[in-house]
Parts: sequence; C-alpha cells; structure tokens
Amino acid sequence: MIAESLATATTPTEIDFYRFFEDKLNPNQRALQADIRQWNHSVVLPKINAYWDKAEFPRELALRISDLGIVGGMLPPEYGGPGLDALSMGIVCYELAKGDGSIATFFGVHSGLAMGTIGLLASEDQKARWLPAMSRLEKIGAFGLTEPERGSAAVDVQTRARRDGAHYVLNGAKRWIGNAEIADILIIWARDEDGKFCGFVIEDPQQVEGIRFENMGGKIGKRAILNANIFLDDVRVPAENRLAYVNSFKDTAMVLGMGRYGVAWEAAGVAAAAFEYALEYAKQREQFGKPIASYQLIQQKLVEMATEVTLMHGLCFQMADLMAKGALNEGILSMAKYNNARKARYVTQLARETMGGVGLLVENHVARLMTDAEVIYTYEGTNEINMLLVGRSLTGINAIA
Repeated sequence: MIAESLATATTPTEIDFYRFFEDKLNPNQRALQADIRQWNHSVVLPKINAYWDKAEFPRELALRISDLGIVGGMLPPEYGGPGLDALSMGIVCYELAKGDGSIATFFGVHSGLAMGTIGLLASEDQKARWLPAMSRLEKIGAFGLTEPERGSAAVDVQTRARRDGAHYVLNGAKRWIGNAEIADILIIWARDEDGKFCGFVIEDPQQVEGIRFENMGGKIGKRAILNANIFLDDVRVPAENRLAYVNSFKDTAMVLGMGRYGVAWEAAGVAAAAFEYALEYAKQREQFGKPIASYQLIQQKLVEMATEVTLMHGLCFQMADLMAKGALNEGILSMAKYNNARKARYVTQLARETMGGVGLLVENHVARLMTDAEVIYTYEGTNEINMLLVGRSLTGINAIA
C-alpha cells in the first residue's frame, strides 16, 4: 500500500526547517513557486518515470513549460523573456528539479545556456532574430562546448572555424550536448584562424549539410534528456551568425557561471525532494508494530538529510542576494555548486537507504533523483574543477593546470 501511495502521490509535505521560503519570498515569488509545484504534480510526476525508464525524451511534458511563463529566465521582456529577478530564477531551478532532473536540464540548456548566451553575447539584431521564438518554445536551443577530448579543459577547444567569403566553415566534434538532436538553434564554440575564441549559431541544424548527430545511450542518470555527440564536417555557417560579442573564453565563462548558479539550486531541489519522499515513507512504513520513523537509526538519517538540505537552502538564498547586489564572483558560484552537488549525492543516497527496497524502484521517484544527482555532480564543471576554482579565489594561485 505504501509503495502504491508513493508512486501515485504528488510531492509530500514541503520541508522548510529554517523558514527560508516562508520568510524570504515575496507574494509574486510565492505564486511562481506554487505554479511550478502544481505543474509538477499535474504534468510531470504522473508520467516522468515511464519516460526515464525507457530513456525517452518527454517532449509532450517539456514543451508545456511554456505554460509557466518562465522561459528566458532573467532576460527582459523586450527579448521575449519574463525578466525574473535572481531569487525567482533560483526558485524556478529548484522547483523544476524537485519534479524531475531531466526536465530541469531541458529548461537549463534551452533557457539558460542557449538563450543566456544569445542574451549576453549577441548583437541587438541577432537577439531580435532568435530570442522571441525561443522564448515561446517554438525553437529549442542547444549549447555545444564540450568535446570528446576537451571536458574540463574546454578553453582549449579543438573545433575550428575558417572564414570563406560570406560564411565560416566549421570542423570538429562535440560531446554530451543536451537537446542537440531536437535543437532548432545550436550554438557551437570554436577557435578561428587567428586562434580567437568564438561562437556561432547554427539554425535548423538537422537540415544543415555536414552535421551528424549520434545520441548517447546507456546513461544511469537524467535518462529522459537527450545528449548527443555532434560531428562537424565542413559545416557552412553564415558570417552574420557569428556571435557579435564573444572575444575570449571569459565571455563564455559568464554564461557558465550563470549555469552554476542554476545548478546549485537544482542540486538543492533534487536533495529536498528525495528527503521529503523518504520522510513521508518513514512515517508511514511500519516494522515490528510501529513506524520506522520511531527508530533512532532512521531518525539519524532524517536529521542528516534535513540538516544538509537546510544548509543548501542557506547557500542558495545568500547567493541570490549577492546576485541581486551585483556581488557574485566565480568563487562564490563554484562553492555553491561544489557543496550542493556533493551534498545532493549524500542526501539522495540516505533517502534511498531509508526507503529500503522500495527506494530501488523508479516508480517511487527516489531512485531517479539519486542517479540524477550523480549527473549534477559532474556537469557544469566537475566538482573537482569547481573546488579548484574556489581554491584559486581563496589563494590567488591557479592549481588547475
């Protein structure tokens, strides 16, 4: 009975032990949070496990994000965005992740990495060409930085761009690119003939000669998001599709920093959801004539989870405050990602332990959240790289290379 109730129930009672959400959200932010929670309950949770289990992209669910009015995040209305403030953007990432990590990644790649790149680094004409349709989810975006031999060392991209009249010719390969095979707007990062770091927008890439996509299977986490290898063989891109304000990798790093902001919130959301499922289960599940929540060993796990989730909340809310004040830096963003990603692994594993065998079943959500936490630990900068970025901020010494 308990397994059945967990499989069909909406998210259990929300835990806000230190009243971060209760005390710090304004009415508009509360309404946004409530809308996404209801959307998760009615749209995502009833169907997502089947997609995850089959490693299929839930297009019917993902495109309904447009109903929420959040696509484009912090981009202003003149570019089709909702103009969310820093805390509202964090709440979006947190609440989407509580529903499902694959849906959160679809949103993050499209709205954060792809639209964020165009919003920060494109000319006014380029923004007008691409952002409005993307904000309506009429065109889906993807972000191609990582390569087969260049993950953490993304600054040393091997993809090359050669000018040929009114076009650039791109050659190279990308790997682990979310949304790639369904993308209408594909951003590719490369170096030109002078060695200058640059970015290009490829429109309708499925129709462009010389591009080949190869979906990556066999993932243990975030199975409902499509990742692909991309192969670029003399791909011609109009010169006007070169992003106007990319001058070095530092420009791309601004986009990646915003990605780490969102992922820190996402990690907290995944951990919070797993904890809440485990708490609900522990109060219902009986062994030896009483709920397992009455046993000390289970209470220890619950307290560990609650404490770590609360600490993650604290980092996220302070990070949002610093962003609103214009006081964020690379070290702050990397510390939040470093801490929350590794704590999300810990909390989701404790949640799975608390639920015993039931926790191994995807239908009960925690197994999905636990393996999705493994993905969060590695993407948007591995945790080792984020740790070293914090170290560089503290010491002024670069230990990465």
